[in-house]
Amino acid sequence: MSTDSRQQNILILKLGAFGDVVMSDGAFRDIRRHHPGARITVLTTAPYRKIMEACPHIDAVMIDPRAPRWKFWHLNRLKAQLISTPFDRVYDLQDNARTALYFRWMRHVPAWSGTQTGASHRHAEPNPKSIPALDRMAGQLAAAGVETHHSCHPDLIWMGDGLEEATLTLLARNRLERGFVLLIPGASRRHPQKRWPYYAELADWLVHQGHQVVTAPGPDELDLCSTLRATMLLDDGKPLNFFQLAALIPHAGFIIGNDTGPTHLAAHIANTKGLALFGDHTPARLTCVDRRFDVLETKNLADLTLDTVTAKLSKLLPAKT
Repeated sequence: MSTDSRQQNILILKLGAFGDVVMSDGAFRDIRRHHPGARITVLTTAPYRKIMEACPHIDAVMIDPRAPRWKFWHLNRLKAQLISTPFDRVYDLQDNARTALYFRWMRHVPAWSGTQTGASHRHAEPNPKSIPALDRMAGQLAAAGVETHHSCHPDLIWMGDGLEEATLTLLARNRLERGFVLLIPGASRRHPQKRWPYYAELADWLVHQGHQVVTAPGPDELDLCSTLRATMLLDDGKPLNFFQLAALIPHAGFIIGNDTGPTHLAAHIANTKGLALFGDHTPARLTCVDRRFDVLETKNLADLTLDTVTAKLSKLLPAKT
């Protein structure tokens, strides 16, 4: 824990994607614990502003427009903002080519935790990106002198704070009881290969086994989920936001999902149980979902048969009487 009595200004760089942002919760918590009296700012992108504004470990949020370099006026505005703020330390949890640029801008900062300094990782593996994400962040913080009690154990339960009554009302309105099976059959439109194609057959199997089956689709998944034999949960006809989803997840008895943001969110809420289905886009071990959920992993998700999935679920799901 830092012993500097002067209030420090700390900057954390975490730009996305969603799964990466939610995995960083434990690292944020450890940084807060190390700098209890500091003003901690996170630099992120616009889609994650509300999440970071609600995060109990963060004091302020700066937005990176992620503008291409030819839009130099956006970059100049961000550069001026970063240079003019008297940060005492930067934790670069994004650690990519873009934040390497920010490191060059901010060489005046007394302390920088990130591979740009060549001192943040002490692993035998030569490529830090080959290290599971949670271990990579924990190693980086440990090298910076931060005790890592939480970095490998994120818990996003706080995202659902204040929404319990509304969640119970939503469940009652749809005649759902705690312990339902939540399906997460979608994924980003940019990565259709992440979508396992047999959720309709799986929903039929689950209903036949006596389970209540639920979906909570995002905007890109409404048509897909409308074809499933499942209760589709919406908020006045609109998709649930990530906060509402975080409040819903603890009520599920089991979660089955693809390699997508909501599955990562569910896996990093304490005491949830689930099965994640991974193709070859990203190894499950690097996402650390496999530390909380069971995983089935294959090169091509279309080759992962319904029988294989239901055989696995038969061992994992609670028996229905």
